[in-house]
Amino acid sequence: MPFRRRALVALALVLGLAGGTAATAQEDLIFKKSTVWKFLTPDDKLAVYGVDDPVIEGVACHYTVPEKGGVAGAFGLAEEVSDISLACRQVGPIGIKTKFEQGDVVFRERRSLIWKKMQIVRGCDARRNVLIYMVYTDRLIDGSPKNSTSSVPIMPWGGAEPVKCGDWVR
Repeated sequence: MPFRRRALVALALVLGLAGGTAATAQEDLIFKKSTVWKFLTPDDKLAVYGVDDPVIEGVACHYTVPEKGGVAGAFGLAEEVSDISLACRQVGPIGIKTKFEQGDVVFRERRSLIWKKMQIVRGCDARRNVLIYMVYTDRLIDGSPKNSTSSVPIMPWGGAEPVKCGDWVR
């Protein structure tokens, strides 16, 4: 097999492996703020996004990510850094739609063309009846220890008895 064809096959395999399964949550851009001015190309920015947990009704998470500007950022070729902050809160009565596993992916997005992705995952601290959300980035070869964690205690809302997250963990 010629080298070019082998390289294309290898790239296709890597893209397939790096993609994984898509999470069902959809992000909403809340706002962006420039942090570094660039001449004639897009600025570096901090962007705040909101996501609703697709399995847990009544929980919203907001995360802030740096977005690179410049020429590479303009064409979507810049590898974004792993500095991501996360805050999740109860915004209504908690309702759990289906059983879930500890560490299930709530939201996932690419942070580079091929190698890096950001993930928000969920867990349950059954003893305290608290939902735990963690955001981190990983790479095909070498991940990052940078992460952020947020906890959502399940509280009564509107007089209804709160659900027990431990009853919903597989």
